[in-house]
Amino acid sequence: MPKYLLLKHYRGAPAPTNDVPMSEWTPEEVTAHIRYMEEFADRLRANGEFVDAQALSQEGTWVRSDGPGRPPVTDGPFAETKDLVAGWMAIDVDDHERALELAAELSAAPGAGGEPIHEWLELRPFLQAPPTVRE
Repeated sequence: MPKYLLLKHYRGAPAPTNDVPMSEWTPEEVTAHIRYMEEFADRLRANGEFVDAQALSQEGTWVRSDGPGRPPVTDGPFAETKDLVAGWMAIDVDDHERALELAAELSAAPGAGGEPIHEWLELRPFLQAPPTVRE
């Protein structure tokens, strides 16, 4: 069964239909959204399609190896995933069509006013095998 990553974005994707930032939702709207996400994941756990899901903190740091000693650390000027990616869910499904179906369902999580967000989710398959080099 192929695995897919469903990425939720803070920004960088087309605007959703219900384009009210979560920071402007009422506590009840936030709770309803989280409950929807948890119930969605529970259904996938029950049928064996759930792999993992995590919400990501907006905190983050760029790090790289710069040889011996302490690695350089910066908070920019790069495009920051902390500004772009809000969270993710990994699924293990029978085919691409099922992954599309689940992504569409997750996109309808409630937002402001209890209305579906209809947010754009990025659906990316896990790499099954390294690419082959052909001469």
